[in-house]
Amino acid sequence: MKVRWTVQVKLEVTESDADLLHETIQQFRWAANYVVLNARNDDGYVETSKGKLNSRTYDDVRSETELHSNLVQAARSRAADALKSVVAKWKRGKNASLPYFSSPFLEYDKRSATFHDDHASLSTVGGRITADYVLPDDERETPHSEYLFSDDYETTGATLHYRDATDEFYLHVRTKADVNAPEPRENGTVLGVDLGVENIAVTSTGEFWSAAELDHWHREYEKRRASLQQCGSRDAHENMQAVGLKETGRFEQLLHRVSNELVEEADKNGCSHIAFEDLTDIRDRMSGANRLHAWAFRRLLSYVEYKAEERVISVQQVNPANTSRRCSSCGFTHEDNRSSQDTFECLKCSYANHADYNAAKNIGYRLLGKQTADEGGAPVGVRLNTGMMNANGVKTVPTLVRAGVHGECHGL
Repeated sequence: MKVRWTVQVKLEVTESDADLLHETIQQFRWAANYVVLNARNDDGYVETSKGKLNSRTYDDVRSETELHSNLVQAARSRAADALKSVVAKWKRGKNASLPYFSSPFLEYDKRSATFHDDHASLSTVGGRITADYVLPDDERETPHSEYLFSDDYETTGATLHYRDATDEFYLHVRTKADVNAPEPRENGTVLGVDLGVENIAVTSTGEFWSAAELDHWHREYEKRRASLQQCGSRDAHENMQAVGLKETGRFEQLLHRVSNELVEEADKNGCSHIAFEDLTDIRDRMSGANRLHAWAFRRLLSYVEYKAEERVISVQQVNPANTSRRCSSCGFTHEDNRSSQDTFECLKCSYANHADYNAAKNIGYRLLGKQTADEGGAPVGVRLNTGMMNANGVKTVPTLVRAGVHGECHGL
């Protein structure tokens, strides 16, 4: 099986080479935006085929820029991918504008960049430059030693990012490796995961990950930004950008930790599937969710997806309708079943539990029902903290059961 990792590396470049990178980034963005501007057909439809977009724009971009042909094709591919995302939203009835590239970035593949142990050779509008890596003092058990410098992993490309607040260039290097796939899990089970505002994630095994740390640091960074905004100076504006980068880095570190523990929870309980609710329009349907929560949920899902792949655990999204209102014990669905943000109490059978835990079980059941219908009986159950329920409603006690950190969750 193929495993992919992206490793972030800070670069050290000379002032003249930095100028070349800035100019290359500017022309690359122009090329990508030019492709977008020429994507609409005479009939009003937007073209997303890379081949057709290349035919329309390649010669013009080559004549108007100093970009190497590989960078021209990379700009076209980036524009095509963004156009496909917009068209997909239109097909779902959502409003979306055509993409516009404004952030300072640049795409490299193995033809436009060469990656070495301590530096990279990067194509620019003024020829190749050498960018040295700024590496940790202790490289043991870091992503650099584990993936970037490992003979087992092949470097496939990278995205160059420039951070204006700190005046620094970073390469996000993409690597991949062929590894021996673990043996398929004979008795497939589902780990249901509910995402929320008070708890980032809650599983059907009763594990809770609080959002308190996420919310705390968001408030702290908001205070810092508000204080800097009052100054109104150029330095204050640059400091605001630096604060934003630190905030994102802290949140990504937190989400990596949660994703690792989620995948570990599924693995320890012998689960072959992890079920999440569909994240489409999650801000609109989740009370109290803001832009940060929506971003965090999507980032968490993406982390879980590629980490679970290494352990042959499938990650799928299910329809979220009524998962917070349905009783996971008897199936009765009513909006008054959820009496508060935290409490679920079924009006029919009186089953009571934490609302997020109840929802996590329902999310697992929804994937269980879908898989049973589509795949002829697999997987066989949803992993719970007090047992396992199969598609026929029969409960068994698994050998691997972990009590929730929130407290024992009774029911089922």
